[in-house]
Amino acid sequence: MANLIIVRHGQSQWNLENRFTGWKDVDITAKGEEEARLAGQLLRGETFDRAFTSTLKRAQHTLSIILQESGMENLPVLISDALNERSYGELEGLNKAETAVKYGEEQVHQWRRSYDTAPPGGESLKDTAERVIAYFTGQVAPLLTDGKNILIVAHGNSLRALVMYLEKLSPQEIAALEIPTGIPLKYELEKDLSVHAKHYLTGSIH
Repeated sequence: MANLIIVRHGQSQWNLENRFTGWKDVDITAKGEEEARLAGQLLRGETFDRAFTSTLKRAQHTLSIILQESGMENLPVLISDALNERSYGELEGLNKAETAVKYGEEQVHQWRRSYDTAPPGGESLKDTAERVIAYFTGQVAPLLTDGKNILIVAHGNSLRALVMYLEKLSPQEIAALEIPTGIPLKYELEKDLSVHAKHYLTGSIH
């Protein structure tokens, strides 16, 4: 049995401003830092062999705080753009409500939630899943199969893609899934990487 814990980065500045972020390198807010500290405190009882994160600073900053709070500053960290957020292309930087007024709520909902519809110049969740799953199966899965415990700090859509793969969810099921910021989700995985159990780690800051 191996443990995989995934964490979506703490609230970013553009999360706060309700903007499409995607590949834009936006940092976390004071609330995001607080969420990361709580995540680190919740992970104090866990042991990890390696951590993975994206090339974007909101994920790296979150991971850094988590490692400090949990006393795991020396944990080896691997960084890859394969774990980056989904690209929103021409929508990046735009306010989501204003975009819905411009293009229509149904169109924006399609861009945000459908599995294989990409926004202009961006990626669909299917596109994102292809790179995330290829990286996971090549770099992370062998460690889990070997019984190693892994921490991944990444983004809403890259982690949705990973959850879809792990839990064998359909495109319809994944459309309804939202991953909250800063709350660790723990998977206990069998040797074949089937899910034995999963639960969110929750608590309050002390």
